[in-house]
Amino acid sequence: MDLVLHLADDYLLDKVWARLLPLNDHLGLPPYAHLSTSANFTSVPYFSQSAWPRDYIPRQIISLSVITFIGIHCLYFLFAWLSYRYIFNHDMMRHPRFLDNQVKQEIQCSLRAFPMMIILTLPWFQAEVMGYSRLYDSVEDYGWLYLGLSVPFFLFFTDYGIYWVHRLLHHPSIYKTFHKPHHKWIIPTPFASHAFHPVDGYLQSVPYHVFIFVFPLHRCLYLGLFVFVNCWSILIHDSDMVTGHALEKVINGPAHHTLHHLYFTVNYGQYFTWADRVGGSYRQPESSLDPMLEIKKQS
Repeated sequence: MDLVLHLADDYLLDKVWARLLPLNDHLGLPPYAHLSTSANFTSVPYFSQSAWPRDYIPRQIISLSVITFIGIHCLYFLFAWLSYRYIFNHDMMRHPRFLDNQVKQEIQCSLRAFPMMIILTLPWFQAEVMGYSRLYDSVEDYGWLYLGLSVPFFLFFTDYGIYWVHRLLHHPSIYKTFHKPHHKWIIPTPFASHAFHPVDGYLQSVPYHVFIFVFPLHRCLYLGLFVFVNCWSILIHDSDMVTGHALEKVINGPAHHTLHHLYFTVNYGQYFTWADRVGGSYRQPESSLDPMLEIKKQS
């Protein structure tokens, strides 16, 4: 997020803040030319025309909030709509457990959750912007081999973390409050991908944030992976039960997650099946479990 904020400042936000809070406003801050002191970027000095310079924390928090708010809405509606339009089998909407106006309810649930999820996530983003993460800029810092290996490492690390967070959310003491709202969607559509209780959605994102404070990761790669994991979450909520493909026993795909929504206590993983296999919660997708069979019975 520090990269996104830096680019947003360069191309838009410096002008916005200069207009909203120009120098010489009586805000208790000295009206002087400010030099960039970002811990994450080496840039040439620039003249800030705002009384709130780039490294002023209240400005950073507000900017991050607005960027995240706009970004998550754009990502959600764009990729969920594409999946819903071109991948999701609309015949699934005739399933007896598909709710009336479910798509509208999924979208409304997501929109209600986003503001609180953003607030809970802001401390991670702010710490990242202030230079406390281990994100780096130059490939030469760790080499091309590490750059390539960091992708599967990131996915395996976060997958295992999400597995246990997800499984914990199914514990009877907290399930009803935090995770049951997501399981309202027995036959989910891609719009259910972010339809969580905000605490639920935040907790399942924590492993992504923890990773970059423990392990080095290229800044651009992290941004790409962050978009990817959100798209993957959308993809696995399309109620698809295509079975028999070569990677079925390795990749935790849409068919596996469809079984999770149908049976609740299986296939907690996000990308891979290994954590479920080790944890004894794996269930193999089979054509006999396809929810489409229930629809065909009605025909």
